[in-house]
Amino acid sequence: MLTIMLVLFFALLLLLGSGVWIAFALLGLGWLGLSQFTSIPVGDMMASDIWSASYSWELTALPLFIWMGEILFRSRLAEDMFTGLAPWMQRVPGRLLHTNVIGCGLFASVSGSSAATCATMGKMTIPELTRRGYDEKLVLGTLAGSATLGLLIPPSIILIVFAVATDQSIARLFLAGVFPGLMLIGLFAAYIMIWAWLNPSRVPPAEDRLPIMERLWRSRRLLPMLLLIVGVIGSIYAGIASPTEAAAVGVVLSLALAYFSGTLNRTNFEEGLLGTVKTSCMIAFILAGASFLTAAMGFTRMPAELASWITGMELSPIMLLVALTLFFIVLGCFLDGISVVVLTTSIMLPMVEAAGFNLIWFGIYLVIVVEMSQITPPVGFNLFVLQGLTGKNLLRIAWAALPFFLLMLVGIVLITVFPDIVTYLPEAMANRR
Repeated sequence: MLTIMLVLFFALLLLLGSGVWIAFALLGLGWLGLSQFTSIPVGDMMASDIWSASYSWELTALPLFIWMGEILFRSRLAEDMFTGLAPWMQRVPGRLLHTNVIGCGLFASVSGSSAATCATMGKMTIPELTRRGYDEKLVLGTLAGSATLGLLIPPSIILIVFAVATDQSIARLFLAGVFPGLMLIGLFAAYIMIWAWLNPSRVPPAEDRLPIMERLWRSRRLLPMLLLIVGVIGSIYAGIASPTEAAAVGVVLSLALAYFSGTLNRTNFEEGLLGTVKTSCMIAFILAGASFLTAAMGFTRMPAELASWITGMELSPIMLLVALTLFFIVLGCFLDGISVVVLTTSIMLPMVEAAGFNLIWFGIYLVIVVEMSQITPPVGFNLFVLQGLTGKNLLRIAWAALPFFLLMLVGIVLITVFPDIVTYLPEAMANRR
């Protein structure tokens, strides 16, 4: 087994290091494993496995949610959110810095993408908060950290990928992500308040307090987003629609919102469709390669052998979790989140199941760790987005995001000690049925 592992590991490093697309690297690794270490006919296996991975009905939700995010990315939604939230933040310690956290949480609940959340909110809040004199480091840090919520709060693209790769329920994973997402929002907001109490001179003075009716009037601009959230997530939880049907509802509502806000035109529509096709094809291609690699690894018996080896070490579940966390963080420094999920699923699941972890819980844990990798150099996607928006040094942005990286680590500890944070809603849905 050690020989197989070393050969495949160095082959993967060679493929990824030479700039080969992730999908081709996965296919090449699977081909190498089958052709060199088994007697299975590679061509037949590759054709059948890629086909079986490509016609899954669950995958239909993926391009629909991506399209919804593309539509909203080109709409006025972020501007409306800032206008609706700002009047309520003036008396909260940290003031308008909370608009980054809550705004990203709201946008994450309708976009499903960390990068889209970061780019959309950043275009709106960075110039505005900088103009008002807020601490630049905290502005960048709150945005980098909070934008990762796009991976966790449903509808999450990466949760769909995990569900397809592990044959889990998309609806249950979506529900499992709700409370952990709210938990992280609470941790981020608490950190901002504590920082503001400790550094009162670095927070701009509050603006004139608006009358309650004026604040309520400005908050009307939050209604379209709340309608979208209820339409997508509410329809799943109420049992009215499956995740795929809810994705279609989200697309229709997003088009309607863009139309009535005056941002839906032929150019935006075509750009949104093109962006959806590019992103969907990339993810589908990676999933097909990962499916073939998973099958190939199964025939080499490497996952089972690895799981037996780790089981033989008699690591406690907590120590296994510590080891996996370090492994995923390091891997996430060099690969994007979806690639981390599809590369490791086939190898990790046997040992995770042997350790007694609930796979729904493990999916949320994995997504939070992947969130952490989004703000770690050298391949932290949110860092790249913020660098493009601000022109700041990448390491400077990563340093600003460090407290939020540590807060996510606290989040992992909390869901480990209190697993009901993850499992309560999925179990409640199962009991209702």
